[in-house]
Parts: sequence; C-alpha cells; structure tokens
Amino acid sequence: MTTSRRTLLAATTGVAAAAATTSAAKAAAPTTATRSTAGGHQPPVREHFGKLDNGDRVDRWTLANGGTRLRVLSYGGIVQSLEIPDRRGRTANVSLGFDALDDYVADSPYFGALIGRYGNRIAGAKFTLDGKTYQLPANDDSNSLHGGTKGFDKRVWDVEPYRNGPDVGLTLRYVSRDGEMGYPGKLRTKVRYLLTPRGELRIDYTATTDKATVVNLTNHTYFNLAGAGSGSIEGHTLRIAASRYTPVDKALIPTGALARVAGTPFDFRNGKPIGQDLREGHPQILRGQGYDHNFVLDKGITDQPRPVITVTEPESGRTMRVSTTEPGVQFYSGNFLDGTLKGASGRVYRAGDGFCLETQHFPDSPNQPDFPSTVLRPGQKYRSTTVYSFGTDR
Repeated sequence: MTTSRRTLLAATTGVAAAAATTSAAKAAAPTTATRSTAGGHQPPVREHFGKLDNGDRVDRWTLANGGTRLRVLSYGGIVQSLEIPDRRGRTANVSLGFDALDDYVADSPYFGALIGRYGNRIAGAKFTLDGKTYQLPANDDSNSLHGGTKGFDKRVWDVEPYRNGPDVGLTLRYVSRDGEMGYPGKLRTKVRYLLTPRGELRIDYTATTDKATVVNLTNHTYFNLAGAGSGSIEGHTLRIAASRYTPVDKALIPTGALARVAGTPFDFRNGKPIGQDLREGHPQILRGQGYDHNFVLDKGITDQPRPVITVTEPESGRTMRVSTTEPGVQFYSGNFLDGTLKGASGRVYRAGDGFCLETQHFPDSPNQPDFPSTVLRPGQKYRSTTVYSFGTDR
C-alpha cells in the first residue's frame, strides 16, 4: 500500500511542507506551563446513552488520563464532554454539547462530531474527478457542508476500547458505502481518540477506498476554556501560525486567493483576544458574521503533528495548544449560535459562546486545483493527526 498523498504532496499553492518559519514558530510557541502528569488513568467504560428511531443503540464511553476526562458517543463519534482542570485544580467541561441524545439528533450544530466524508463546504454541491461529475446533497444553500445531509456526524460508529502502554483510548470505525451522500468509493474509516499520561487528546484519522474519491476528515468540537455555558469566548487569547487565509465569497466558498493576514483582523500570529477585531467592519468578517475562515498554516503538510495554535483563557488560566499534520485550520467563532439551544450545563448557547478549530485541508479543494489535493485513490492510505495539549498559565 502506498503512502498517503497527505504525507508526500507539497501544497501546490506554495504552502511550504517544510519546517515553519521563525515567525510562525514564534506565533505558535506556547507561553504557558505544561500541565503536570499527575492524575492517573481510567480505562474506557461503556454505558447505554439512548436509542435512535430505527432502533440502533447509542453508547457513551468515558475514559480519563493525566487529569483529562473524555466522554465520547458512538453516534457521530461525538465528544460529549472534555473535562480539564484550571490553575487551581478545579475541573470543568470545556466542550459544548447536550446531555440527551434527542438533542444531538434533532438540532445539533455539529457539537463535538466527527466530520466526513468531506469537512467544510463544497461549492454547488458537486465536484468533478477523473472526468466524472458527482452530485452531492445541498444542505448549505446550494452548497454541500460537512459531508451532506447525513454525514459521518449522523452515523453510529463501531467503538472498541484501546490501550497502548500508558495511553488509553477508543478506536472508532465506520464503512461508508460507494455512493453514500453522492461520494464515489467504499471508504473504510478508522478514528482513534487517545488520552496520554500528560492529559493530551490525540485524534488519529485513517481511511482507505476502493475507488478514487475525495476525503477531508476533522472534528467539530466547540471549545470554551472557561467552561461550557460560561459565556463569551471573546476574551480568550488566540495565536495561529498562519500568514495567509482563504477569503470567501457571499456563500462562504473560498475565492481561490491566499490573502495575507498582515494588517487585517485575521492576523493572529502574535496572539490577541478573539474579540479584539470582531467589530472592525472588515468585509470578510461581515460575510461570516465573525470568523468562519480557513487559515493557511505556515508549516504546510507535515508527516508528524507540529504546534500551530495556542489558546489561553485568562480567568481560569486554562491553555490549549493544537498540533496537526494538516495544512489548514477552520477557525469558527460560534457566530450562528442563536440562543435557541440549551447545553448540558442548563444554560443556553449564544453567539460567540464557543469556538472551533477544525484542522483540515482547505474548503472546496475538489473544485480548486491550486489547493492541496484531497483526492484519495485505491492503494493509498489517508492519514491525519491532531493533538490537543492542555495546561495552565502557572
């Protein structure tokens, strides 16, 4: 089996797949202390969470390691909760979500879910591959979003506990049939959630296909490091090692340009509060009603995950560093949370109450030949890894 194009292809847009530049490394470097390895581990424990209308059982798995506790649903591979301590050792759930299966099924904005077969938007809900055009379900006006009307976030995954030395985790599997949601090829997908003794959450994605197809997998957790339901995330300080981003049209589809972040609200290279430039009136901010854009990571595609993002919440002191193999990250500032959803905390979620950092290849890549390719062919293996490292500022 050949190695994935994700570890061999250099981005055709000039995104370097080598080491990040000095300025990018500075932007991504954490300024906070790493959390102690104290905390012990809890092997995965399964419990019944609910049942779908078709009778399918949904389980919830709970596991812990290094002071981090994780709860994952077999429905959608959803991260239901992610509990980490603050600078005083007080634990809180920093992932937005619900306490009942019905809420996830009825009206979830992808809280915590695994996204596939293609994360983000595909323009016109169609793409052409090897001379053949494939039509997808349109679920975002005329576009296809996050795999269509019934993407991987709405499927029941097979889940098994996983243990490798001091690491504990879960292995999730899903087989997407040829033609599902319009995509060609039978895609066998495996995702592993892993907690390390340092309390890190590592997500490894792999997939194979029997026909040429397009693949772009990610996780859609909404974070609030002050605690889910605690209010706005605008005071969080965010750094992203990205000198460019992909501007979008009115339908939030990339125009194909790679724009410089310098001198714009999209410049997070040196770190700043998320809300600092939200009200500057920049045309791209107006189009997304906030941040809902792909950032072109300076490091490009890498064999191993490299640090690209640091987030700090000043009141709790919680920090999160994100490392990835991917060339991009969709930063979404929770603009479309409208106060109609009540979370597991019992409080409603309003605009800006959570943020997403969806590590990925770029939106609409199947229709953008100058973007890094998302094509997967028989004999190749899709690989992607993202690691979330938690700590406190002192």
